[in-house]
Amino acid sequence: MVAKEKVIAEHQRVFTRDHNQQGQTLYDRRHYLSVLQRKPGALRNGAPFLELPESFRKLQKQLLKHPGGDRDMVDVLALVLQHDEHPVEKAIATALTSGSPSKQHVINCLNRLLDKPKPASLKPRLELTLVKEPKANTGRYDRLRGKHHVR
Repeated sequence: MVAKEKVIAEHQRVFTRDHNQQGQTLYDRRHYLSVLQRKPGALRNGAPFLELPESFRKLQKQLLKHPGGDRDMVDVLALVLQHDEHPVEKAIATALTSGSPSKQHVINCLNRLLDKPKPASLKPRLELTLVKEPKANTGRYDRLRGKHHVR
């Protein structure tokens, strides 16, 4: 689908010439996330979410044990709108290995996966090495204040 010269949605088409088979419906979960954010309960029975990847289903099972688990799962699913599904799935798998996964733990794992490695520390140049150690002389501050200070 194209609007104003931009592709706004792509749908995979299924062609079959066998008229004896039942039709097949394909869902893109991303298109239903805005509805889920308003009605998180639709996650339990919504057709697009019945075929979630294994790690997503395991996380959903864990989150639904707690109050507000539907909303947390919707927030985790919404991460695929900002990031590719593979890193999100990997972050979920990492969080599941901890034994007590949560939405915040998944987000934390995802941030660690997406963080760029720290650059190697720089070695100071020899010209910048301290040659003469400064003296701790607090009397200098008294001279700067002069005689106009309050006692």
